[in-house]
Amino acid sequence: MTLEPIILPANQPADRFYTGGARIAEFRGESHDGGNTPEDWVASTTCLFGEQSLGLTRLGSGQYLRDAVATDPVGWLGAEHAQRWGSDTKLLTKLLDAGQRLPVHIHPDGAFAGRHLGRAHGKTEAWLVLRPGTVHLGLRREVSPEELARLVAEQDTETLLDALHPVAVEAGDAVFVPSGFPHAIGEGILLVEVQEPEDLSILLEWEGFALDPEAPKELGLGFDLALQATDLRVRTTEEIEDLVVRGGAGSAMPEAAAPYFRAHWVSAGALEQGFAVVVVLEGGGTLDWATGSIEVGRGDTLVVPHATPATLTGDLRAAWCRPPAPSAPDAA
Repeated sequence: MTLEPIILPANQPADRFYTGGARIAEFRGESHDGGNTPEDWVASTTCLFGEQSLGLTRLGSGQYLRDAVATDPVGWLGAEHAQRWGSDTKLLTKLLDAGQRLPVHIHPDGAFAGRHLGRAHGKTEAWLVLRPGTVHLGLRREVSPEELARLVAEQDTETLLDALHPVAVEAGDAVFVPSGFPHAIGEGILLVEVQEPEDLSILLEWEGFALDPEAPKELGLGFDLALQATDLRVRTTEEIEDLVVRGGAGSAMPEAAAPYFRAHWVSAGALEQGFAVVVVLEGGGTLDWATGSIEVGRGDTLVVPHATPATLTGDLRAAWCRPPAPSAPDAA
């Protein structure tokens, strides 16, 4: 079967525990019918935690992208990628609309996720900011394991949030979020999220969110174990700023992201061959390849297979999201 780039429809799991979705609809030029749909899982081969298929991207043929890639990993991902990682795309991309401030939470690293959850990845992530706001990232003062456990048990979220660095972000900024970092995304922010392909969140805060009181908040591990995934090291303001790439041009990622994923802000021009997700941010034009072309515009999301080198033309700007290079160091 000939592989070609595909424009993907929205893939927004319903009834999430935080509000949002209207900004994604506006970005895509669609209407928002209400409800909590703050995430659009783009070119997803990943399920929501505890689900068997929810979250997976389905192609126009009816086949899941996950299964299509498994059938032809070399065509979709390239020979070098497939030799190292098989049919694992090593990538999940989302649109995320923070209709309210997200709860303070953490994601485990690969070692913790493998040891305690049997997962192939942790959940290091990054945010490519499309609308400004404030994010909270990393500890700015010492918090002992005992204090953290108490703050979570008492849901003293004011103290918890105050212990994190507040970072003002503008459209065009990007923020790298290592696994283990306590973090929260501020209300009103719209972003493209690039991450390892897992849905693994340990909530440190849940009051005020549409979460079933009986729902697990710690991946079913119990908080005594789950909180051990937290990176409790104190970071300076300068160390946090080193995780932020400002300016909206070229690579959106610091060097530390190389083992996990790649992301660039791009305009018209040839895209380096390889599996990729393209999110058109502004303007319009075409995505062209040797045997075809697709008209694209603001809000379009596309998956590009390795087998089809492509070029963006026109007056546009896009986020170009990719797995790590096959030569990248191993992820932690």
